[in-house]
Amino acid sequence: MNSSVKVVADATSGAVVNVSENNPIYGYIRLEQTRVMIDDNGFVKPKTISTLLQGEVETLQSLGFYNGQELPGKISIIESLEAFNKKNPERDLKIAGETGIVCTVAGAPIYRKTVYSASVNAEDTLIKHDNVDQLRAAYANKSAAIKANTNFDELGN
Repeated sequence: MNSSVKVVADATSGAVVNVSENNPIYGYIRLEQTRVMIDDNGFVKPKTISTLLQGEVETLQSLGFYNGQELPGKISIIESLEAFNKKNPERDLKIAGETGIVCTVAGAPIYRKTVYSASVNAEDTLIKHDNVDQLRAAYANKSAAIKANTNFDELGN
């Protein structure tokens, strides 16, 4: 079961409408939703997904959103083989967990972004990556490194 979409204030400033560092005319509001996700192995787990509502600060402030406010709808995941941001395509690369490895299809990177829709029926658009062997090797190396650096004698104390 998915939770409601919620407005989230900045943890440091407490502001709901955050002003852009690059241009003070523009800003954003952060939204979060916890959704039940099923991975490629059929494992079910809750995952918190976030997105930004962007616009002119004046317009965003006029919405009157407050921290913790619940909104109708859904945060959707959109994946593409085309960059969403042509000037900074690296910004939206789909990265596999903490590996730092970009998910790909036939060597082409997958781009990923999240968007808010007022419709609860909004659907995700996902692309299945094919660099599975590369990712398995990275996770195996990480697991081996953790085991090699663990002093099992100290775990019992």
